[in-house]
Amino acid sequence: MPLIFGDENMAVFSIVKLSELEGAMRIDAEYYKPEYLGIDRSIKRFSNYLLSQIIVSFSSGRNLPQVPYDIRQVAYIRTQNVRPILVAREGMTSVEPSVNKFDLLEEGDILFVRVGEGVGNSCIITPHWANNTFSDNVIRLKIKEINPYFVIVYLNSKLGSKYLERVKKGSARSLISKENVGLIRIYKPSEEIVSFCKNSVIEAQELIIHGENLYSQAETLLLEELGLKDFKPRYEKTYTANLSDAFSAHRIDAEYFQPAYEEVIRKIEDITELKPLGKLANRVKLKIKPENNKLYRYIEISDVLIDIGEVNYTERLGKDLPPNARIPVKGGELIISKVRPTRGAIGIIPYCLGENLICSSAFSVFNVNSPLKEYLYVITRSIIGRLQLEKPTKGTSYPTIEDLDVEKLRIPLLPLSTQQKIASLVQQSHEARRKAKELIEIAKRAVEIAIEKNEEEAKREVEEAIEEEIK
Repeated sequence: MPLIFGDENMAVFSIVKLSELEGAMRIDAEYYKPEYLGIDRSIKRFSNYLLSQIIVSFSSGRNLPQVPYDIRQVAYIRTQNVRPILVAREGMTSVEPSVNKFDLLEEGDILFVRVGEGVGNSCIITPHWANNTFSDNVIRLKIKEINPYFVIVYLNSKLGSKYLERVKKGSARSLISKENVGLIRIYKPSEEIVSFCKNSVIEAQELIIHGENLYSQAETLLLEELGLKDFKPRYEKTYTANLSDAFSAHRIDAEYFQPAYEEVIRKIEDITELKPLGKLANRVKLKIKPENNKLYRYIEISDVLIDIGEVNYTERLGKDLPPNARIPVKGGELIISKVRPTRGAIGIIPYCLGENLICSSAFSVFNVNSPLKEYLYVITRSIIGRLQLEKPTKGTSYPTIEDLDVEKLRIPLLPLSTQQKIASLVQQSHEARRKAKELIEIAKRAVEIAIEKNEEEAKREVEEAIEEEIK
């Protein structure tokens, strides 16, 4: 007996025999959209498995007490660290092995965000992240038969993403379970495709680590030159302030007058000249109203990765943009978040992001040339910038600052030769990150072409993409 599924928003129907319903007996119409059925047919042209057939183990981590991230401790991978294909260090915490019991991750383990924000995101444990552990909202899969490096690339390709979209349960609060993940169908690839995916993912991981190390070198050089390498601010419990200072600042909250904020300035003002950021870079003041039916590449606070300042975007029509999407950008601008500024959502917009870029007005946006641009980027992300950004914040649950506060940041000016060294390290860091992303994209495209066309075509396009990257 056939079942007819229809989309309430469009005149689109799927007719599915009762005997063809999936093992989980899904009868919700969304599961049988023609788009999803077409993907199924594409995969069934090859030798393939349901993920349920190749899962060796399926388990969640533990809710453990955490300490600040320390490379010498066991890293604790939480939902925000499970990014597409690779683990992200942003917001990472650690656990102390001496006081906790937990399962250690192994190379080739696949992690999923089980529930909540980012549900369905998946990554693989490379050698770099082996012997660490994971939280209770993260699922670990161990699989057989198909190489896990291929599987993680496949899951994050266009087809794999659609499968995940299809199988997630729940509308108000989606979740990933063994039952629904098991319905994902995966084709059995050739050894060449497997090898390419594995090598690409591991090399991308190494490039990201290299990029992080280069950035760390840039910040270390800055702090050493300013005599701040081992500086840690001392937050006083009691202190006094002049009433005249309170009136001139229009602030009477005690936090504003915390001596630690001025301590860092006192340490560097005898070493080098200080200038306001607003005197060194031109803030972009132009604001536009997006056109309703024009497609924009929109940069908001969450698009800036905190760990290294990488800037991403989402594509949206003008009519779907939030009210604060107002600042037009072209690439190359320095952006500094005015919302929760001490988080460090500070980045340099890449030139390669394309046209129709628009930025949230929750950023202060500056035009400034290299090497000063990269130098300012490191300073504002360092303890020098963080302390100065923390001082003028207003609000407790949602602290913010103003453009004028950002322009007032006092910048220590080291010699041009030092600025150039710092800028070079930052540029190399960003280039390593860019190459890592490009490798991942080429691997995903190879998998997509192998399914849509054939593996020979995929190999040719991969070779062309690599040659273009070398140029």
